[in-house]
Amino acid sequence: MRHIESQIQRTCKRWFDYQYGQFSPLLFAVPNGGLRGKREAAIMKAEGMTAGVADMILLVSRKGYGSLCIEFKTAKGRQTDTQKEWQRNAEIHGNKYVIVRSFDDFVKAVTAYLG
Repeated sequence: MRHIESQIQRTCKRWFDYQYGQFSPLLFAVPNGGLRGKREAAIMKAEGMTAGVADMILLVSRKGYGSLCIEFKTAKGRQTDTQKEWQRNAEIHGNKYVIVRSFDDFVKAVTAYLG
């Protein structure tokens, strides 16, 4: 399933870079997933890696929001409790959070956000 999400995310990033090149450096992935050894995981946690963070963040403020947080899921994918909690915190503090299940979802969300 992660590979499907990854494929969608890569396609979305390529489109975004082409469509909104001026904001390209401000749309970035948060590499929380993946397999790591205990030592590397401990180092990353100490550096500030936080479970549940959205897959990508667009660090551009619009329409009263500080940023757009984007979580990629497959058609049947569901958020974990940790992701839901992170979403609540992000939204409470003035950020927009969307779940994207396809390239079309991404285009609609970004276009609506950036206006």
